Amino acid sequence: MLKTFDLVLIGVMTATATVTYTIKHRAELKVEEVHRLEAEIKLEKDTIDLLKADWALQSQPNRLERLVNAYNEELKLQPTESTALVHAKELPMLKSEVPVPDVTEAKASAKGATEASAKSATEASAKGAPGTKGAQATAKAQPVPMPAPRGEAEDADQIETGSVEE
Repeated sequence: MLKTFDLVLIGVMTATATVTYTIKHRAELKVEEVHRLEAEIKLEKDTIDLLKADWALQSQPNRLERLVNAYNEELKLQPTESTALVHAKELPMLKSEVPVPDVTEAKASAKGATEASAKSATEASAKGAPGTKGAQATAKAQPVPMPAPRGEAEDADQIETGSVEE
């Protein structure tokens, strides 16, 4: 009655239906994931808008002036003078730019400095003199990074900064 060819075709059709159903199910799962991610993105955008609005309220000049007046005695705030501002080029080196000292020399100098400061501390306490010279001499031996001098020809006022807004 049923020939072998008919059985093979029934098997192929069943396998094809199974594969089609599997692909459809995976596609539906992906669509659900896309909808979930879109909902999360919308929530994040709404949160960002809310935080921007909150920041606008918090940084209103009238509000800040009231706070400064209310807490003036505690904070002792003073207006910033224009000579107190520096440009980015005048700042000291970053930690990543500072040269790394040799570990063996650092250990030896630290040990010597500890012994010298302990010795001078005992001498100072015996003499009644404040401070220790051994620790000060060790501190002076380390080079202090200095800011670059401000040049008049340089355009130091233009500093590249990132922006929060899109």
